[in-house]
Amino acid sequence: MAKLIPNRTTILVSIGIAIVAVVILLLMGRPPICECGDIKLWHGDINSSGNSQHIADWYTPSHIIHGPIFYALGWMLFVKWKFGGESAFRWGLPLAVFLEAAWEVLENTPMVIERFRSVTANWGYSGDSVLNSFADIGWMAFGFWLAMKLPVKVTVVLAVFMEVLAAYVVRDGLTLTVIMLLFPVEAIAEWQAAGSA
Repeated sequence: MAKLIPNRTTILVSIGIAIVAVVILLLMGRPPICECGDIKLWHGDINSSGNSQHIADWYTPSHIIHGPIFYALGWMLFVKWKFGGESAFRWGLPLAVFLEAAWEVLENTPMVIERFRSVTANWGYSGDSVLNSFADIGWMAFGFWLAMKLPVKVTVVLAVFMEVLAAYVVRDGLTLTVIMLLFPVEAIAEWQAAGSA
């Protein structure tokens, strides 16, 4: 099966897209780093002001999972459906980085921040630091790389494991966040609230 292996050009384009996202986030007024002044590799409290401000947190698995999802999308577009021609598969990574970067920008708009605060487990969410957004793009790229290197079954098992772990520890994760953002379920909200008590 053909893989979405990037070349030097598409890697550079991907880096460029990530840099553009950083510039946009800075122009939007997002703080470069946690306003606490610290830069942490890991911040584990999703109900604190440090959530989504550092390099990794309990939402990092969600961003890693984005990688295989975007890899699958790129594979369908560029390999299965031959969109863009025979060598278009090299553009899978830039497509994935663009989608992740676009989400990071959208996620940090006042409308989406307010939506997170009103319906997800992130009641105190105030948006991401630019460092966290840049790291999230990097975590997604790591997930993309895993999807490129690992068998599909292993990738799926890893994704399910990360979702279950996040749901168990912090009562949230990619699936729950998507459900709550799009179609809030009162029973899920109550279960998540019970975990933060």
